[in-house]
Amino acid sequence: MDYIEPACCFDSSVYRGIPDAEPCRDPIDVPGVIRELDGLYNAGREKEALSLLERWRDEARSRGDWRGELSMLSELLGYHRRDGDRDKAMAAVNAALDLIRIHRMGATVSGATVLLNAATTLKAFGRARESLPIFEHVSRVYGDNLDPADYRFAGLYNNMGLSYADAEDWLQAERCFRLALKVIARCKDPGNELAVTCCNLAELYDKQDPEDPRIGECMEQAWEYLNDPALPRNGYHAFTASKCIPSFDYFGYFLYSRELKERVERIYAGT
Repeated sequence: MDYIEPACCFDSSVYRGIPDAEPCRDPIDVPGVIRELDGLYNAGREKEALSLLERWRDEARSRGDWRGELSMLSELLGYHRRDGDRDKAMAAVNAALDLIRIHRMGATVSGATVLLNAATTLKAFGRARESLPIFEHVSRVYGDNLDPADYRFAGLYNNMGLSYADAEDWLQAERCFRLALKVIARCKDPGNELAVTCCNLAELYDKQDPEDPRIGECMEQAWEYLNDPALPRNGYHAFTASKCIPSFDYFGYFLYSRELKERVERIYAGT
């Protein structure tokens, strides 16, 4: 199976009135694994992070801890978006969707969050049109269960906007990015995510008209956000700065790009 069977796991009507499965009696320590994972990422030890995730996914499966396995799969989705391993990424998408389908998690916030991760992975590997029904389903589940200001909407809107942009639905893409900016602005330390969204908008405008003056405005704004003195210079900042660097390079902001690259290196080196 390359992606998903006809009985779509994101059809919420499948889950109404069906009780959730019994919890595992011997679950893995997901918060502990995530703490260790964050430490590896902050130190730039990516290969060790992959080994950690694969080991604990296998351990969760051996214990019958499907929730723990789903958590590890969700982390693996993000990992393989970064390392570009299409085969492993699609395998993780399929495994996560299967677990959500089997355990009737598609209409829950936690299940929708994994679906968001899976849709983002599909988009990253050139399958934007297939991702859009999943993003739209996640939007409905979040809308039914979360406060409109919840930070999780920011990730949804940004990633859904990227898929709409790939599908050349420019109006919907810009609408999503603008909604993301509104949510992010209300969050703590918003500079990282605001910068990423500005880069997304700049690339959206470029796809429609490379001479659009809003491109430069968005990139300068992204630079200002990344240089907010109140913004913590930690591993997450290095990660989000790395996401912005290709945009600065593409639009010719080479001095900004070089400074960000040096900053990322210093953060990962602990200096």
